[in-house]
Amino acid sequence: MLKFVHVLGAILIGGGLIGVWVFDLCSRQVHQLPQFAEAIRNIAVFYDGVVVSGALLLLASGSWMIVQFFSGWDFVNFPWLAGMVALFTFEFVEGNIVTRFYFMRLRRLTQEALSSGTITPQLEKARAEHIPTFTHFLDLPMFFVMIALGTIRPTTWTLFFIGSMVAVIMATILTILVPCLYPWLIRLHLSEPRQFRF
Repeated sequence: MLKFVHVLGAILIGGGLIGVWVFDLCSRQVHQLPQFAEAIRNIAVFYDGVVVSGALLLLASGSWMIVQFFSGWDFVNFPWLAGMVALFTFEFVEGNIVTRFYFMRLRRLTQEALSSGTITPQLEKARAEHIPTFTHFLDLPMFFVMIALGTIRPTTWTLFFIGSMVAVIMATILTILVPCLYPWLIRLHLSEPRQFRF
């Protein structure tokens, strides 16, 4: 049952992060402010309703299994498990302190912009922030590294360090590339609809 809950938590996190990823791309491609607001609302739904729920399931079941099968702190002797715990802890803290609060603030600013009927300077400034964009693009690659560690179960730290380095490089490239592909700030003032492209 613990393993089932653990796998279920991983599925929820993965599905939620993919949903956040997709709707973030949608939010960068729209022309109209109401469409942008809907995409941001969907990001909040996936993050709060799916990702956070999965993270809590993963935290509870993972902690219980570590205590039950690895006698508590003995897990540090297993690179694959210690690496998973380290990455999960980092992502849990970063996701709740930076990424989740950023999207919550973006949703609030979007609602204020809808009320005023125009793009506010605060919304433009928030959407252009680089650190939350980087941490958002880092979430999914780091999750893949965690899955790789749990599946392959290496006996050395090589996969952990190489995988983390690749995840950071991917997040950096996406942080630079995606805003250039979708310069949304000059397009949200237009009125004609636009199809999403992936």
